[in-house]
Amino acid sequence: MIFGRLNLEDAEGAILAHAVDAGPLGRLKKGTYLDDVALSALRKAGETTVLAAKLEAGDMPENEAAATIAQAIKGNNTEVRPPFTGRANLVARQTGIAVLNRDLLHEINEVDPSITIATVKAFDKVEIGQLLATIKIIPFSAPIEYVKAVQGFAELAQEPLLEVAPFTRKKIGVISTRLPGTTDKLIEKSEKVLADRLANCGNTISIRETVPHHEDDLAPAIARLKTQGCMLILIFGASAITDPHDVVPNAINAAGGYIDHFGMPVDPGNLLLLGHMEDCCIIGLPGCTRSPRLNGFDWVLQRILADIPVTAHDIMQMGEGGLLKEIASRPQPRRQQITETAQRPKVAALLLAAGQSRRMGTDNKLLALIDGKPMVRRVAEALEACTADETLIVTGHDADEVIKTLWDLSIRSVQNPDFANGLSTSLKLGFELLHDKFDGILVCLGDMPFVSAHSLNKIIEAFDPDEGRAIIVPTQNGKRGNPALISSRFWDEIRDVTGDMGAKALISANEHVVETVEIDSAEIFTDIDTPEILAAVTGQAFKKSE
Repeated sequence: MIFGRLNLEDAEGAILAHAVDAGPLGRLKKGTYLDDVALSALRKAGETTVLAAKLEAGDMPENEAAATIAQAIKGNNTEVRPPFTGRANLVARQTGIAVLNRDLLHEINEVDPSITIATVKAFDKVEIGQLLATIKIIPFSAPIEYVKAVQGFAELAQEPLLEVAPFTRKKIGVISTRLPGTTDKLIEKSEKVLADRLANCGNTISIRETVPHHEDDLAPAIARLKTQGCMLILIFGASAITDPHDVVPNAINAAGGYIDHFGMPVDPGNLLLLGHMEDCCIIGLPGCTRSPRLNGFDWVLQRILADIPVTAHDIMQMGEGGLLKEIASRPQPRRQQITETAQRPKVAALLLAAGQSRRMGTDNKLLALIDGKPMVRRVAEALEACTADETLIVTGHDADEVIKTLWDLSIRSVQNPDFANGLSTSLKLGFELLHDKFDGILVCLGDMPFVSAHSLNKIIEAFDPDEGRAIIVPTQNGKRGNPALISSRFWDEIRDVTGDMGAKALISANEHVVETVEIDSAEIFTDIDTPEILAAVTGQAFKKSE
């Protein structure tokens, strides 16, 4: 190919390299073939030369070259779209998984710089009509010998460069195990998330079972589902699998199955268990699968539903790109600045200060002075000093007086009109305002004036719902105290809380995601409810700020 600035008398049949004004014909676009009409118009416009490319013997025009290569590399369930401007696109004819011959791709891309192929990632989930690959000829032609070389490589390869393995319908059984605190709502929500995952791959849950979290109960359930023809059995354990001899793997072995692999280098998704019983695949699900967010299980499930075998070796190869915690496809992408603060989950502090403090008598305990400061202000200052991203105070009884004590703090407030109906109404109001903006909510009581910012930070640092630490509770010598940090995922359960019990029942029902943090201080237990406790703590009777 000749490329350069050509005199008009030598440019017939050449391809215009850049747009140029051709007078009466208007603006000629890049790629225009210059014929007598175009050259005549250029002369009339005062042009004497053009920057253009002229093909020679042995050159294949860009569109023809792109289309030829696309046809050579296409595999099952793919389609070549008509070429344009030296580009031919390969699209999916089925929803499924992209199967890529990486070696062939690298081999072709090294033939010559004029020939390029870009593809989706191997094992990506793709939809009908989705772009799979683009073949682009960089100049206006490619040497025929190189196009033929590409064809030769494609013909000799044992597998096409790119094909789509379609999803197939399978009989799928789901077993949820139960501990004393496991609620029906948790099981229902988990199975609903799983059903949505399967629907995205053209499948449904065929059989559901719930059994106690013990191998003696789980093993017969696995055997029953296998007998009923399930080709895939998925197990939601009430407690995370922590060892190859834990309840779920023991049950698979007891049922006559085998463990293929435990653990995977994908986060979230580390605690996935892969097993089988004859031709039935069995997966022990990590806790992160209760969330719709992308995790390692998605990669395994999608391949299995597309009849692509998954071995222990395959799982161990998933580490590259397996750090999923901050990718943009998540529902709540983090800020892009890569700092420790930006990467951690966003946490809001919720200060509950609406109660009537009836046990204190006629005085509002939150206004009592402790070391010269109102009790509620001491809590607010600790929250302001900790690493929570925002603080919201819910007021009710004596709202104006409570707010006055915080006049100079950057704390947002909201009035709870239903405060007389118990602490739960303030908890629900706070969650309603915060749950869609924050990953977790640190629930603090206004009558715990000795909780420190240091302890609050330890609680916040432990919070990671994607790793199964969705509820954080402080302890001292194993005894639990307050405040608790609760994932916003529990908003539905929070709405069902009533009376003055707060979130205790919710925490008890979700022990599988509770993480305790040891605090070497009684501050997590010291709540001041009566004049006697106030006097014991402060050494004086109730004294209110002026």
